[in-house]
Amino acid sequence: MNVWTSEPESAAMVDAPKIKKPDLLTVEDAKALDLPHMTEYFKEHLNPGQLHFMKLLGFNKVKIESAEGMYYVDQNGRKILDFFGGFGSLAFGHNHPRILAARKAFQDEKRHEIAMAFLSQYAAALAKNLAEISPGDLDMVFLGSSGSEAMEAAIKVAERAAGPDRGKIVYAENSFHGKTKGVLSLTDSPLYRGQFRLVDNTVRVPFADIDAIRNAFEADPEIGVIVLETIQGGGGIVTAQPEFWQELRALCDKHDVLWVADEVQCGMGRSGLFYAFEYAGVVPDVTALAKSLGGGKCAMAAMIAKRDVYMKAYGKPNTALIHGPATFGGIGEACITAIEGLNILYDENLIANSAEQGAYLMTRLRQLQEKYPKIIKDVRGQGLMVGLEFQDFSQTMPLVLRPMVAILDDKLKGSLSGFIGALLLRDYDTLVAFTEYNRNVIRLEPPLICQRAHVDQFVDAMDDLLSRGIVGIVKDFVASQVK
Repeated sequence: MNVWTSEPESAAMVDAPKIKKPDLLTVEDAKALDLPHMTEYFKEHLNPGQLHFMKLLGFNKVKIESAEGMYYVDQNGRKILDFFGGFGSLAFGHNHPRILAARKAFQDEKRHEIAMAFLSQYAAALAKNLAEISPGDLDMVFLGSSGSEAMEAAIKVAERAAGPDRGKIVYAENSFHGKTKGVLSLTDSPLYRGQFRLVDNTVRVPFADIDAIRNAFEADPEIGVIVLETIQGGGGIVTAQPEFWQELRALCDKHDVLWVADEVQCGMGRSGLFYAFEYAGVVPDVTALAKSLGGGKCAMAAMIAKRDVYMKAYGKPNTALIHGPATFGGIGEACITAIEGLNILYDENLIANSAEQGAYLMTRLRQLQEKYPKIIKDVRGQGLMVGLEFQDFSQTMPLVLRPMVAILDDKLKGSLSGFIGALLLRDYDTLVAFTEYNRNVIRLEPPLICQRAHVDQFVDAMDDLLSRGIVGIVKDFVASQVK
């Protein structure tokens, strides 16, 4: 009999009661949902609070029907330029044909997904590729599904390798390492921390402040690990000079502290090198990747550690499974997606393209800053990971009004970036992202397939929008709310 039929195989099964099927939506039903029903289900079953902000930005009016390359396509056939990039998850753009083909072949051949009991050729090959790409002795890999999971693995391997007497962990102000409870203790956000009870073996320092780190190391011999994003994403695209990372490496070596580099968002070529820490010519003890490792089609993450660090933590048979593979860590189709993606990254020269297009984007945005200095405060970043920071509202006002408006600056933070993001989508078919901490920053992380024409399309839209002036931007945004 066909294994997929529900016909009984024995008399015992004939009497089994038939369970009534709930009123479930089918895949085709889901595809056909209209915006009113999507809104209703989101409000009732997902996140009503988030819906408030989506309505404010006008994002609730869009139903994405398809996506390809640099663009989304909505219910009206409108092409939306994606400079959001899923917070860095879309290095290859939407639905890259080679990734689709690899996944289809895997499915057509009925390849195995879960290989917990057996060795997986796909997990083994992906781990080998990551070790091949990673510099120095970064060659031991743990596979997971999310950035938070990869960072949890990174913290755990480092803490175990540091030993029970060196259990304190240094992290930075304005850091973001994930929302699961372990890494949430190293995520510097009162909002995300809520009132959860977190681990207390942590020490907080300013980002990229080598003196503060040195003082912490010298004052507390229990510190065994330091965890830093190489480029702070949620902090507003904040970088550090190569000299900082070089001094950090030397300081860690001196005090026998393990350095964990969080490359979940800035890795995979986004900075213009595979790892952003490579700009400094130094190697951390542990790092983590996620986001684009899944090729834009699946959830995939990896922790990569130096072999001696990994072996100290889990190198013996009786310690090997303390942090062993998760059920979906190294799942077959996710692994082949990542394998194909890594090959595309080099075959299509996307890392160098990120550096080239990122430099062009920064140049054009700095020209805008010179043109609109009362609106644009700063342009910064590396590769195709760029932050565009707007002035506080008071600084955009005539001098006579600034003292009065300055009183409201803190409450108005994020308003201007929100207005501009909403109008970019409504009037210019362009999508951008925002940041968790510095709400005056728009985050630009387009796919690494981005070309000069896409940069020009985005910057020309920004130029036209900013030419309306602050009063015009505010009036147009308010008008959009009453339509």
